[in-house]
Amino acid sequence: MSKVIVIAAHPDDEVLGVGGTMMKHVAQGDEVYWLIVTGLHEEHGFSRERIASRNAEIEIVAKELGIKSTYKLDYPTMSLTSGSLQTLIPEISAIFSNVEPDTIYCLNRSDAHSDHRVIFDAVMACTKSFRYPFIKKVLMYECISETEFAPALFEKVFIPNYFVDISSYIDKKLELMKVYESEIGDHPFPRSLDNIRALAHFRGASVGVHYAEAFQLIKFIDKG
Repeated sequence: MSKVIVIAAHPDDEVLGVGGTMMKHVAQGDEVYWLIVTGLHEEHGFSRERIASRNAEIEIVAKELGIKSTYKLDYPTMSLTSGSLQTLIPEISAIFSNVEPDTIYCLNRSDAHSDHRVIFDAVMACTKSFRYPFIKKVLMYECISETEFAPALFEKVFIPNYFVDISSYIDKKLELMKVYESEIGDHPFPRSLDNIRALAHFRGASVGVHYAEAFQLIKFIDKG
C-alpha cells in the first residue's frame, strides 16, 4: 500500500490534473490525501453563499474520490507570494511528517498562476531525503488553463515523461469536474469538458492507451 498526497492550489486542480490517477490509486488500495492550499474569504469579495457552496463541492469531490483525509491551509486565493513561503513551508512540512506520503503530486513549477508557482517552491522545500525519508516519488502534474499558458520559454516547458492510463476513469473524472460548475465553460474555453477529454485522449495516444494523465517526474528513489 502506498500513501499518496495531491497538492492543489485551488479546488478543481486535483481533478483536472490527477483525478483519474487518484481514483486508480484508491482502487489499488492506496491511501490518498488531499492538500488544498487556498480558500475563499468574505473580506476578499466572496459571499457566504459562495464560500458554503465551495466547501460543499470539496466534500462531494473528496467523498467521490475516496480521499482518506483533506487538509486545508486556507490562504486567500490569488494572494500567494514568495513572502508566503515563511509560513507555507513549515505548514506543509508538518502535514508531510504526519501523513508520511511516499508519493507526491504537485503543481507544475511554471504554471501561469502565481499561486501554483509559489506552492511548487514550498513543496520542493519539503522533499529533502534527510528530513523526509519516506518520500520516494515526486511528480508535477499539468493543469488545463494554467500549464499551457506559461511563457513559451525552454526553461518553463512542462515535459511529460510519466503517464498513467485512466481509460477506466475518464468518464467519472468528467462527472467530477461538473461539481465545479463555476469553473467549467463551453469549448473553446480551456476548462471545457471537451478539452479535458481531448487532452486525456492526446496523452493516451502518446503512450498507446485510450486516455491518460501526464506527469513530469522530478524525483524517484527506489528503496525496494
